[in-house]
Amino acid sequence: MSKRDPYEVLGVPKDASADEVKSAYRRLARRYHPDVNPNDPSAEEKFKEIGEAYSVLSDPAKRSRLDQFGIADDAEGGPFFEAGGIADLFDMFFGGGAPRERAGRGGARNGDDVRTDIELTLKEVIYGTHRDLTLQRMAQCEACGGTGSEKGAAPETCPTCRGQGMVSQVRSTILGNVRTSTTCPTCRGAGVTVREPCVKCHGRGLVPETARVSLTVPPGVENGATMHLPGQGNDGVAGGRPGDLFVVLEVKTDRRFQRQGQMLFTTLDITFAQAAMGDTIEMQGVDETLSVEVPPGTQPGERLAVKGAGLPPLHGGRRGDLVLGVQVRVPKKVNEAQVALLREFAEVSGEPVPKSAGSGKIGALFKKRKK
Repeated sequence: MSKRDPYEVLGVPKDASADEVKSAYRRLARRYHPDVNPNDPSAEEKFKEIGEAYSVLSDPAKRSRLDQFGIADDAEGGPFFEAGGIADLFDMFFGGGAPRERAGRGGARNGDDVRTDIELTLKEVIYGTHRDLTLQRMAQCEACGGTGSEKGAAPETCPTCRGQGMVSQVRSTILGNVRTSTTCPTCRGAGVTVREPCVKCHGRGLVPETARVSLTVPPGVENGATMHLPGQGNDGVAGGRPGDLFVVLEVKTDRRFQRQGQMLFTTLDITFAQAAMGDTIEMQGVDETLSVEVPPGTQPGERLAVKGAGLPPLHGGRRGDLVLGVQVRVPKKVNEAQVALLREFAEVSGEPVPKSAGSGKIGALFKKRKK
């Protein structure tokens, strides 16, 4: 079945709240549930598609990846959903929890996901970068092989779930009485209980470790973007798959530049003479020295664009522009010679010649020249 946009499947806008997403799922789940449509073979596929869409939009991390990159997950199982079938979809909404959070059937428990944050400079956003990350995660205990039991001490079958790792209960829902399965609270899905806990891991089957992970950040990433590294999270237990690593990218604030997508903005201070006559000014960009052409007659507040001096799109390409907001510096004090020249300039230009300002050095000088 082809993957459609989860927002389209549930019929909600991209800025829909969590409650709106949940309400849309409830409505569609009631309409297309296979038990309600026993004679419609397409209902099951439709119901599964609805569940897949809800699993993405109800998960903040998956929804963020969908909005940032257009995909929710690139791990095995497809870009949008890591499902085990219709039972998982229904359990997820009516009482089983999201599939990734549940223990695997047969006692296996999937490892938890791990998150870490890194900071990037604007220069790293332009060219991309490679990072070797050091992080703390949970790894399988070598002393007990992940069983949680001391060597020679066999674990016992859990009396609550009888080794299934799951317990069932009947719940009353809008569709009638529905049997749902949840992780056994006694063995936490392992199907067994530890009689003699391993001394090293205290019966958990996992121990903390310091891991090193290589990360390649592509050019053009946005602040707050998340990179997904499947299988680099905490180890699973009893054959469960490892969790994933999510790296949140934070672009450092640069006091010189403000960012809007691929565009960068900053100010350019010039003198009155440069504004009037024009000039070529050198300034430091993010990654190189730039030559800026100031046209004659440039006005305060005018914007000048330096093509290709901004940031690239995601994964590289033509860079955006650097936009310069012009500020004309006006001297706070001038000497007699400068006043004379300014007076002459005003007269030649046919502009009003300043009279006594009543205070300040400029006004006093004009008054003195008038005598």
